[in-house]
Amino acid sequence: MKGTGRILVLLVSTLFMAHKHALCQDQSSSSPAHVRSTFQFKLSAPLTRAAPLFGPEGERCWAGEHWNPEFLYPQPAKDIAGAVFTVQHGSRTSVWVNTLFDLAGGRMQYVSFIPDALVSTIDVRLTALDPAITGVEVTYTRTALSPAVNDHIHALATSDRTSGPHWQEAIQTCLEKQTRP
Repeated sequence: MKGTGRILVLLVSTLFMAHKHALCQDQSSSSPAHVRSTFQFKLSAPLTRAAPLFGPEGERCWAGEHWNPEFLYPQPAKDIAGAVFTVQHGSRTSVWVNTLFDLAGGRMQYVSFIPDALVSTIDVRLTALDPAITGVEVTYTRTALSPAVNDHIHALATSDRTSGPHWQEAIQTCLEKQTRP
């Protein structure tokens, strides 16, 4: 499992474990966790080819079978700023809002939340390092909505920090498939 699909499965399984753990402990004295994680990698593609792969529709090419956004807006589905979609995680559903989608500028940003669990901001910055290489920086900022999911938030941060190689490999594979006749 690659990319976002791997992260989503980790998200769901860790969320349920954290909830079960919270039932056994008094979490009332701690504050909800807030963590920030960044990873970077390079793609062998110009910015104009790489950027569309960071929209929810574009990610279908590389994010794995668990990445299946269901668009509420717009209809039909289209990668645009203001798009609202959901993603299923087992029995839970996350709601996503595309708050920034600037292909030319190489900037994308999403806010995602799972009710009663967490809110995430995913900020993507692409830079043309040369005409054939694009630098990618992804920053996840995650906030628990209750102390009961703090362990889950910290586990996600650990996973987020190591996601660069997975994303790079999956996106490069997608780019290669797109260039084959």
